[in-house]
Formats: sequence, structure tokens, C-alpha cells
Amino acid sequence: MNELFKSDCRHFKGEVPCIYHKKEGVHCSDCPHYDRVEQKILIIKLGAAGDVIRTTPLLRKLKEVYPKAELYWLTRFPELVPSLVDHILPFRLESVLLLQATYFDYLFNLDKEKEACALTELISAEVKKGFTLKDGRCFPINQDAQHKFLTGLFDDYNRAKTKSYPEEILELCGFRFSGERYILESENFHWDIPEPRPLIGLNTGCGGKWRSRLWPEENWIDLARRLKGEGFGVLILGGEAEHQKNLRISQRSGASYLGHFPLKQFISLVDQCDLVVTAVTMAAHVAIGLGKKIVLFNNVFNKKEFELYGLGEILEPEFECDCFYSPECPNNCMQYIYPERVFEVCCRLLNDKGR
Repeated sequence: MNELFKSDCRHFKGEVPCIYHKKEGVHCSDCPHYDRVEQKILIIKLGAAGDVIRTTPLLRKLKEVYPKAELYWLTRFPELVPSLVDHILPFRLESVLLLQATYFDYLFNLDKEKEACALTELISAEVKKGFTLKDGRCFPINQDAQHKFLTGLFDDYNRAKTKSYPEEILELCGFRFSGERYILESENFHWDIPEPRPLIGLNTGCGGKWRSRLWPEENWIDLARRLKGEGFGVLILGGEAEHQKNLRISQRSGASYLGHFPLKQFISLVDQCDLVVTAVTMAAHVAIGLGKKIVLFNNVFNKKEFELYGLGEILEPEFECDCFYSPECPNNCMQYIYPERVFEVCCRLLNDKGR
């Protein structure tokens, strides 16, 4: 190696000075911060936002097994990737060119999208795990990915599975899940919330793809009134798509609604809550990542896939419905998760006797 620089150091940039040269004026030959990289590891997990968050337990395992590794993550949601990742790469041409010109020891592609699988074929790595492209279609690279592959193809396999998403992801990468938690970083924003504690966040949206997950507006109003009547603080949460609905819920229930915000601010707002009530959507994974108590509504997914880490409960309709993985539910089965039932669970989770 050239004696003037150490390109295998974690802090080495190549095109610009490293942080420690700028701070302390040190050179590589006598730098006390030299941190030799022993492996390069690439994670491809493009989206969705909630899936990026619930993939972060993998980072805990990688840091445990490969503490000297340099980590890369390619994603559509770079703002959700923890700062312990050395190279957080947004999914765009510049990132793809960099990755194609870099050799990795391990490549973990956790997405089945064709573009992610195609990149897995094109990027050089000693070991590849997850999914790749074969004859223009997604295909499991090895036996570790077989289970996750089949549950995505066949509803009966998906219904029968007993593994949570973090467990599946770690096993797909060749590891055993040992309760590793999400990693989610929250920035400090100033919030003026005119509500008492404990504060319960009611996230009323579910994303555009799975409208079958929507809980009726009247139920949100009923729940908010019950919680307010019991002395809890109530904060309505949601995105731009829920804005008008949330204004109505706030007006009719007396709960606070501060508006909709960019992702980082939304995470910070959820962080103000003690408990979050939500359907399966990004906000659920934000709440879990922040360690909040949670009441999770589920109707179209296998509830075994959700790892709550003892933070809360999953509630499903008191109605036998066959809308599994259906974007619309002809029976509107979510109406059969009753507000009084949700209220009782909220009270119990917050160590209140309820009614």
C-alpha cells in the first residue's frame, strides 16, 4: 500500500480530505483514527418506507458478525436508513454507477422488484443472497431465500407462515433472528401540543394501495371521544391524503390535529406520543422503531409477520372475511374492529383500568 495514504480506512474518501485531516490536520501515516475495513457489504432494499424501517434489524446482526465491515445501502428512502450505514445511496444513476464499479464481499438483495434483481446480477460480489433476475423474472439466489420467495407467490403459503418479517429477512441473509429491534433515528423538532399525558396518536391513513385497511371515519371519532373522556391526550396523525378527513375528526372529537408534515417531521411528531393506534402502514413501523406502545389493526395480512417486540397488540375484525391481500374489501370488514374494544386495549397498554 502507498505509504502516504491508507485507502482501506473507513474514513478515507479519495477525492477529498477525510474528516480527521480537516479537524486535526493528521495524515494517514500517523493517524490515530485509522479504522481498517475488512469487508464491504451492500444491502439493496429500495422500499416501501415501512419495509425499509423493518429491515433495519439486519444492521444489528451485521455489526455483530462483521464489526469491521463497511456498509452500503441502496434505497428509495435514504432518510430512513440509520446513520451507522457508511454509504446511504439514493436509488438513482450515480449510485448505480458507483455500485457497479465496486466489488463487494456480500450483497444482500431483499427486494423482488425487477430493477433490484437486475442490479444484483450486474454488481460484483463474492457472496450474493436474496433475489436475482433469471430470464427476466425474479428468482431466489439460494435456499435461504426460498421461503420468502414462495410466500410472495402463493396465498396459501403466506397464510400458513409463522415467521415475522425481521425473522424472514435475517434468515434470508443466512442469520438467525434473536429479537434484534428496529433502528430509527428521530430528529428534534419543536412541537406545541395542547394535550395532556399520556398522549395517544391516532393514525387514520393506510396508504393508497391497500384501501381495504381503512378504519371507518366514524370509528376514529368514537375512539377519540372515548379517550378524551377518560382524560387521555389525543393527537390525530396522517399524511396529505388524510388531511380533510383528519380536520373533520379533530373538529367532531375535540382531538388535536397539527397538520401533515414531511417524513422526518412526521417521525418526530410520532415520537411525542406514548401510544399509537394505526392500521398496517408506515406509521406502524415508525411507532415500533421509536419503541412506542401500539395498537395495530390488521385484516389483509398474516398477523404473524408483524414483530411488535412486546410493545402492543394486534386487533383483527370480529368477522370472518376473505380479503387476504386484497386492495379492496367488499364487506368493509374493518368496521368490525369496534371502538370500545380498541379503547379497552389502549387503557390496558397504558396501565389504566379502563371501564
